[in-house]
Amino acid sequence: MPASGVSAAAIAARLSALGLATRTEEHPWHTSVEAEVPDALSAESWREVLDVMAEADRFGLLATSLNGRTLWAVVRNAVPTTGDVGGPSYQR
Repeated sequence: MPASGVSAAAIAARLSALGLATRTEEHPWHTSVEAEVPDALSAESWREVLDVMAEADRFGLLATSLNGRTLWAVVRNAVPTTGDVGGPSYQR
């Protein structure tokens, strides 16, 4: 599992500990986490959720009248620090 997957799994575990149902998905350049937010989430729980989401590279909240509220977070894969970083067509 890439480092982004480990970080995303930690975010998902912390959100689950707060009582949110989570989904994690691996993508080529990042790992995403989504969590459904119940209507009755206390102010204290929101603060804890925001502390957790701050660990991600990007995060947000999608709210619709049809599907409720979904938190999302993205953790980018680490960029290699040595080797062929630019790919075969990269010119120095």
